[in-house]
Amino acid sequence: MQLAPKTRLTPEPTPTVEKILLDVGGMKCAGCVSAVERQLTQYPGVKSACVNLATEIAVVEIETGDTPPNADAIAQKLTSAGFPSQPRQGREKVGGESTLPDPEARKRQEMRASFQQLIIAGVLLVLSGIGHFGSMGSPILSILSNIWFHCGLATVAILIPGRPILVDGWRGWRRNAPNMNTLVGLGTLTAYTASLIALLFPQMGWECFFDEPVMMLGFILLGRTLEKQARGRASAAFKELLSLQPQIARLIPHPDPEKLGLGSNIVEIPAENVRVGECLQVLPGDKIPVDGEVRFGQTTVNESMLTGESVPVIKQPGDTVTAGTLNQSGAIAIVATRTGSDTTLAHIVSLVEAAQTRKAPVQKLADTVAGYFTYGVLTAAILTFVFWYFLGTHIWPDITASAGMEMTSHSMTEGMNHVSTSSPMLTSLKLAIAVMVVACPCALGLATPTAILVGTAIGAERGLLIKGGDVLEKVHQLNTVIFDKTGTLTTGNPTVTDCLTFGEWQHHQSYSLLQLAAAVESGTFHPLAKAILQAAQEQNLSIPDAVDFHTEPGFGVSAIVDGVSVLLGNGNWLSQHGISVSDSVEKIADQLAENGKTVVAVAVGGNLAGLIAVQDTVRNDAAATVQKLRDMGLRVMLLSGDRLEAAQAIAKELGIDSSDAIAGVIPSQKAAVIEELQGKSASKVAMVGDGINDAPALSQADVGIALYSGTDVAMETAEIVLMRDRLNDVVASIQLSRATFNKIRQNLFWAFAYNTIGIPLAAGLLLPQFGFLLSPSGAAALMAFSSVSVVTNSILLRRMSHRL
Repeated sequence: MQLAPKTRLTPEPTPTVEKILLDVGGMKCAGCVSAVERQLTQYPGVKSACVNLATEIAVVEIETGDTPPNADAIAQKLTSAGFPSQPRQGREKVGGESTLPDPEARKRQEMRASFQQLIIAGVLLVLSGIGHFGSMGSPILSILSNIWFHCGLATVAILIPGRPILVDGWRGWRRNAPNMNTLVGLGTLTAYTASLIALLFPQMGWECFFDEPVMMLGFILLGRTLEKQARGRASAAFKELLSLQPQIARLIPHPDPEKLGLGSNIVEIPAENVRVGECLQVLPGDKIPVDGEVRFGQTTVNESMLTGESVPVIKQPGDTVTAGTLNQSGAIAIVATRTGSDTTLAHIVSLVEAAQTRKAPVQKLADTVAGYFTYGVLTAAILTFVFWYFLGTHIWPDITASAGMEMTSHSMTEGMNHVSTSSPMLTSLKLAIAVMVVACPCALGLATPTAILVGTAIGAERGLLIKGGDVLEKVHQLNTVIFDKTGTLTTGNPTVTDCLTFGEWQHHQSYSLLQLAAAVESGTFHPLAKAILQAAQEQNLSIPDAVDFHTEPGFGVSAIVDGVSVLLGNGNWLSQHGISVSDSVEKIADQLAENGKTVVAVAVGGNLAGLIAVQDTVRNDAAATVQKLRDMGLRVMLLSGDRLEAAQAIAKELGIDSSDAIAGVIPSQKAAVIEELQGKSASKVAMVGDGINDAPALSQADVGIALYSGTDVAMETAEIVLMRDRLNDVVASIQLSRATFNKIRQNLFWAFAYNTIGIPLAAGLLLPQFGFLLSPSGAAALMAFSSVSVVTNSILLRRMSHRL
């Protein structure tokens, strides 16, 4: 029997993942965040979703297959679910192109509406309070104390300022996603309905407490208005960062090399329309529209938005300038090198915005709790009512008298007898209402994002880019900081100090050892190559042509000069090519290394020709940075591809233990060294490098910290990017991360503690023994206070910004 040929199965291509940003409105608490994330993840093609309550932004990861999800369709689904949403429009959009409402305009409109509702609720609250003085005998006060008047106040409060709360709460209930407004709405309507029954059926002996709905709505609206203001202050620094992005550029359509800066034919265009290579004029007082290079003129530029330094920087032809920085003193002409979303400022804005949506792992518990919080509170309220109505008021019959004394509204009207005790039904109902109102998932939802919002914005102001809440938590756990040597602890500008030749090498034609070395190094970009080329130029030496360049990172380089093989590198590099080094030469190399110099061996035609010693100066702030990190309880290590003697000389100068100086490690092995530390000693490691050769090590470390090098590698690989060329910013970034994470922990502690204490108190825990009853209005005041306190605590983080 002949078998049918097997069908060859070709693997399906792995779908790529893209991110889209949505502006999401209508979120009131962490329960809303959970509902939005659930709606998003249930949409076909959506891989994951992360929603930020403080900034009202959703980051959605979608799989780009044959039919990728449409951003507009996803936003429409959220809108139909009660959360008005729209795709984030590019910040470089020209005004008027977008027909969608501006999220900032929507927030301002919501703020105005909140103030209007608060004013109405405040007037009703004052009128309700004045009614308590009706016993003073004034006719006006007598009218204000009438129970029917208070019924009218409560009705107006529910229909006008309370209407948005009730409507949103009902919508949340209907879509199976109850939120804080659901709890407040149920509590308010329950209190109003019970009071209305008591008013219409006085024979039941119930008390009216129409003041409670008025006071609850008043306190809640006050708290939310204060919370929105505080959230606005929390995001002020980020909004200021966005405002730095220039809108207008002055294009020089037909640049004349001799009149480049005169501006006789200048055309103003939107900054986002500038293309790479175009010439632009920048006048004094203008923001530089794109990243570029100065071609004409001289000026001073305020780069404080990038570096945090207020001292202006002199710019001349050949210098680079950055978008968003301020031209101060002179007119210049620049050539655009990076435009639009590729500029340094656009990268910073993108990183800061992305950081605010990356949650700390500690927030996962809060998110999990918040998802079921409203259902749990409703269950607790029902159990509270059942317990007190069927058991509590029978076990402790005296508590109805205490509850009656606590009633703040009026139960006396003409023809109605005053009841001094509260019925079991009303006592149980009041306790259940208090439980519904006192619970606050808002504080849980705001605990992390507000702290991250403030912390990352402060960092951006100071040139410290921290990429999210997860980074903050890892920084808090660090116990080891490893520094790369060249270009990190040192300036990265080495100079040649010694050039030694040996008798075994015969002078090659008319070229000196330095000329041959410079010829080989002309094909590389290592700092040592720069030093050798610079030394040859300073001595006015001609550099011969070289071919067949080969570079082995961490070992050396080779090339062919005038038909002869020339090698430069370390001892291992020479050994690989069968070149021996005598003991006397090895001794000289050791002496040079002990003085902190990097030794480069030069071999010509298969024989050792000489040694070139290069020395890199230590950064001025390196020793102080190391000491501060040690004072913070961190172990400081040095990692270098240099000889052990040279690494230990630098370590000794900086106060690093000799045992913590690891030398002879090529770039590809640095990640393995960090992995070994993480495994053997369970160390939490931060790697500090320049973001170019150290990319694998930065990725392997628990936290990668890169000194900004002007390349995308630093931005993408490291989790903290230091925009200023200052080593002590390593200390500042760790301090800021620790302070921000401490705020997150404080906020979460108070949010959980508030509900842990508040709900039992509202449920009547202290009522039997102490006669303490938390009224629904008091519960509303505490609920409002919890959200405001969490946001305010995050804003206090700005106090430490002046110390960075």
